[in-house]
Amino acid sequence: MKFDYKEIHIGSIIQTRVEDTSTDLERICKFMKSTKKQVNEMYASKSLDTDVLMRWSKLLEYDFFRIYSQHLILYSPPSKVDKKDEKKSMLPNFRKSIYTREVIDFIVELIETQEKTMPQIVKEYRIPKSTLHRWTKKYGNLNNN
Repeated sequence: MKFDYKEIHIGSIIQTRVEDTSTDLERICKFMKSTKKQVNEMYASKSLDTDVLMRWSKLLEYDFFRIYSQHLILYSPPSKVDKKDEKKSMLPNFRKSIYTREVIDFIVELIETQEKTMPQIVKEYRIPKSTLHRWTKKYGNLNNN
């Protein structure tokens, strides 16, 4: 199954994880301090409060926040800040060019299924062509069979 990082519906993703882990609804209700109706409303929600999402992440032992991080890596516009004028911040600075294995697999699958060409991926996701070649060599199905 190929995951779509562009259109995130966190409620359905959580519901899929609940089904994958066969987590009991009563346990969910107790842990989330919610009713069955509220849990079903969460499954139907496109977005959830961060505190609620944190509880789901702990309960289901899955980092749901990473889905949003992957979206930022793939779809955020490139930074246009002049490094000389950049002000120091108290917040941690995350590098955009760090790709997880899930993102690499997603991109390699797009290439192998010919859903997108390498030039399309370079343009849309701003991943260097040399990086794509390395990924397809290292992680592509043709080399792993």
